[in-house]
Amino acid sequence: MKAPLVPLATLIGRELRNEKIEKPFVKYGQAALAKKGEDYFLIKPDCQRIPGNASTSFSVFAIFDGHNGVSAAIFTKESLLNNVLSAIPQGASRDEWLQALPRALVAGETSGTTVTFVVIDGWTVTVASVGDSRCILDTQGGIVSLLTVDHRLEENAEERERVTASGGEVGRLNVFGGNEVGPLRCWPGGLCLSRSIGDTDVGEFIVPIPHVKQVKLSNAGGRLIIASDGIWDALTSDMAAKSCRGLPTELAAKLVVKVTSSVVVYIIHREWQCLFWLNMNICVCSSQEALRSRGLKDDTTCLVVDIIPSDHPVPAPTPRKKQNVLSSLIFGKKAHDSMKTSNKLAAVGVVEELFEEGSAMLAERLGRDFPSNASSGLFRCAVCQVDQPPSDGLSVNSGPYFSPTSKPWEGPFLCANCRKKKDAMEGKRPGIPTVIT
Repeated sequence: MKAPLVPLATLIGRELRNEKIEKPFVKYGQAALAKKGEDYFLIKPDCQRIPGNASTSFSVFAIFDGHNGVSAAIFTKESLLNNVLSAIPQGASRDEWLQALPRALVAGETSGTTVTFVVIDGWTVTVASVGDSRCILDTQGGIVSLLTVDHRLEENAEERERVTASGGEVGRLNVFGGNEVGPLRCWPGGLCLSRSIGDTDVGEFIVPIPHVKQVKLSNAGGRLIIASDGIWDALTSDMAAKSCRGLPTELAAKLVVKVTSSVVVYIIHREWQCLFWLNMNICVCSSQEALRSRGLKDDTTCLVVDIIPSDHPVPAPTPRKKQNVLSSLIFGKKAHDSMKTSNKLAAVGVVEELFEEGSAMLAERLGRDFPSNASSGLFRCAVCQVDQPPSDGLSVNSGPYFSPTSKPWEGPFLCANCRKKKDAMEGKRPGIPTVIT
């Protein structure tokens, strides 16, 4: 079959933008160390938007870190990709698919799970995340960029404000004597995260609406490191990237996990030495406290994905000095966490930011033309993806006292349960005054 002709103007435009027509190679590696058995991952490098059409291929990589059980992590691993694809009209062109993908990723038991979900189509990378797993991008020149947002209440002031504005409470555990201990939690429920999938027993303030970021790499490519919080409790983004540069993906993933364990053990050992030498007169910093209480008990899972030019399938190794990797990471030049210092992407020409949105407001995320299943007499909830009769729900843009039959249809359909969740997210719960921003 002869390839379709490409207009001359399109070809010239590609040359001016220094684009490659060929898709890059995607190489990947995975490693994990299970402590609680609640981490799961998904690797699907051979997906096709149109079955049988190789030109519509894309890759999916994801990590699910469950809590209070594994059922939510397993369910999400098995269902999320199908839910995303079902939210995009069939027959969409590649440009339409990439434009619709960020919105389609805004889609939804008593257990819960974090999700970091990565879709790679050519040089375009789309990342959706809830919780505290993380995806970083390491590009040429050693610039590390963060593609996710941490939804730990301890770290995220905006999420603390959202929870309290919606009627929830944020605070630490109280112990005997009125002392507060541990990280900030959302009450009711006591979860440390403000966003996750599942967690139906911890109140409506914990929402499944992800932060979504979409970027386009230059034809020099780059490396993604996707990992659960067990990795990031011990390593900064820069440390993780630096520890495995120049290595094949499988070895790189194993080394990140190994370095994580080594850092935790090393810090604990150093703490005990200091306690002995200083006769217990030592202040332990909060990060080391987190390592001692969590690092040796938490699962550590890491996926390393290289996106590299088709004419250069093997990345050139970076020269590595002969020194102890652990010592160089801890005592070398201080590494600044990318979450705080490298949120902006690399220089123009290396990475182009296409989309970023992290609002918990569904009306802002889904718009007014989200696809439904109206032809069958049913409407599909834009969050939980369940088909229901129109009488059982409301449009996302409808007022709380209007039904679809009494008001012109506006925006995607929400079932009754997801409508309540939406109202809670936006501070519109009964008895809670609407917060005007």
